Amino acid sequence: MTRVGSEYAQALFDLARDEGLSERILKEMELVDETAGCSSEFLRILSAPNISKQEKCGILDNCFRGKVHPYVLNFMKLLAEKGYARSLSECCRTYRELYNDFNGILAVKAVTAVPMTEEQKQRLQAKLESMTGKRVMLSPVVDAAILGGVRLDYDGTRVDDTVRHRLDTVRSMLVNATL
Repeated sequence: MTRVGSEYAQALFDLARDEGLSERILKEMELVDETAGCSSEFLRILSAPNISKQEKCGILDNCFRGKVHPYVLNFMKLLAEKGYARSLSECCRTYRELYNDFNGILAVKAVTAVPMTEEQKQRLQAKLESMTGKRVMLSPVVDAAILGGVRLDYDGTRVDDTVRHRLDTVRSMLVNATL
């Protein structure tokens, strides 16, 4: 995480939290990030040194005024004016992390070879919540390459109980075995 991502996102989160707007701002930041992230041209224009700060703010006004909270619009204008428009996605990720930490939410990516049923998702979520004491936001992902089992990724931690991982472990043991 860069200084821009941490400092700017922290400032926006503190303001939104104090005003009771943290969830609304989060949703709007994610929408803006998705919208801007789909168009590298948009971020290139907001980062172009030959376009004046006033023109950049005008572009943002035309695209987002009345569609997002003024805090979000002003945040994007500030990033554009300071030459940090390309840091928007990082700021959004950092804001999400701050929001999750403040609200006791643990984002967990669960990778399986086949889609989990609703019952499996609920059981896994309940188990993780009881283990961590946090509210778990589960994001299921399907990756046939793992062959079976489940891999959990959260807070920089990976718990890998997949068939692929087990096979790789056995292969490594056999390759390194001394006979």
